[in-house]
Amino acid sequence: MAGRAAEPEVIWARPERTGRGPKPAYSRADIAAAAVRVADADGLDAVSMRRVAAEIGCGTMSLYNYVPRKEDLYELMVDLISGEYEWAGEPSGDWRADLLDFARQARGIMRRHPWVVRVMSTAYAISPNALRVLDRVLACLEGLDAPAGTKLELFGMVNGSVMTFVANEQAIAERTRSVPWSAEREEAVRGAYMMGQVMGGGYPHLAALFAEGVAPPDDPEGAFDRMLGRLLDSFEPKN
Repeated sequence: MAGRAAEPEVIWARPERTGRGPKPAYSRADIAAAAVRVADADGLDAVSMRRVAAEIGCGTMSLYNYVPRKEDLYELMVDLISGEYEWAGEPSGDWRADLLDFARQARGIMRRHPWVVRVMSTAYAISPNALRVLDRVLACLEGLDAPAGTKLELFGMVNGSVMTFVANEQAIAERTRSVPWSAEREEAVRGAYMMGQVMGGGYPHLAALFAEGVAPPDDPEGAFDRMLGRLLDSFEPKN
């Protein structure tokens, strides 16, 4: 098995091929696509150097010549799906609308590839497609009167909010799959229990909330847009 490097390496600084020798049989894109197929089908835990090597038809040790570490493989995977954003020409000039579009696309990508929430981090923010996404978002934010650092923070907060929202959706879906009753039946039973506890007098602020007719949102799309809208509100310049 390949040894770990003594110094940090950036997979993107490593040439896919040297100037000498035969052309490599596989590209990074081939390897990343194979790993994404495995993760999409069977989850991130199914992604191993052995499994990916078998997927593309090479030996496990040969794969290490292309991807030295599993962490590098994850970085290739994140970069590949970061290329799924679709940008229609130049930004619209409405930074809020453009950022909401980015957030909706990010949510769609994370839902198509549920494993990415587990591995996405700022460590993978220097890949080619990740840099293109960041550059596009900064272009969308040119109309926002805020320092560059604040714009970066906004990007991070939007991305983090989307990840948290999707992670909660995934957790709910996973629980639903793991129990023998319907989600509606469980919601009814848990809701009745909670209402009984709240109306028992021990939680006066929650009781006041329910007395006003406030209920948990049952429209995930609307809840998502409202969450992002309130976040963007906080970055609006104050008059």
